[in-house]
Amino acid sequence: MCNNNNNDNDNNDKQEDQKEQQDGADEALSFEDTEKQTKQIERMGEIASRNAKHLIHCLNIIGQVEGHYILPPQNKTTKYEHIIPALVAIEQDMSIEGLVIILNTVGGDVEAGLAIAELIAGMKTPTVSLVVGGGHSIGVPLAVCAKRSFIVPSATMTIHPVRMNGTLLGVPQTLSYFDKMQERIIRFVTDNSNIKADKFRELMMTTGKLVMDVGTVLDGEEAVACGLIDQLGGLSDAVECLYAMIEG
Repeated sequence: MCNNNNNDNDNNDKQEDQKEQQDGADEALSFEDTEKQTKQIERMGEIASRNAKHLIHCLNIIGQVEGHYILPPQNKTTKYEHIIPALVAIEQDMSIEGLVIILNTVGGDVEAGLAIAELIAGMKTPTVSLVVGGGHSIGVPLAVCAKRSFIVPSATMTIHPVRMNGTLLGVPQTLSYFDKMQERIIRFVTDNSNIKADKFRELMMTTGKLVMDVGTVLDGEEAVACGLIDQLGGLSDAVECLYAMIEG
């Protein structure tokens, strides 16, 4: 009987050791996954210092927004397949208290840009955007998608109709497709800013402002005056506003 008890005890000890080893392995794997996720987030934007008042994430949208087609390697691009998972990670990470989006973009793929803008607009995480340099074309919806938008005085924004490169079929269906896409952009911009739809269409279809196209270029003050952007300001203004949103 004593031998059987000893064997049972040995088996129990082995099972406990195996369980502890498995738990340790699971913890190590969990830590490794968390570390990988953190590194991935950091590659897409710097997380604020641990000494900062609040932990915020900086997301850069620069160059040309790359969508379904790969752009030439010499182009500076923002790839939407990188931005979308980063946004999901930011939204579910409880340690990240806010998101600041820095924009200096010439525009790019309409559907990719609009997809990013819709995701940001649907986030519960406090968000602010800051336009520096330029927020052109599809950069306009990206600029207004945050809960509060800023623009520096020297920045510009170009508003123009939807256009596409390459061979197109000159049929009514093509024009109808462009009209519907344009209305999607107008609806998004007017829903997420203080500009009226009629005013935005007027700026979009203005002639005489652009040499090779119809549309309008707005500087920082003009963008605020027409209600497109909420406020003139720089980085400190955007961060201060984000802190207030976090604390409010």
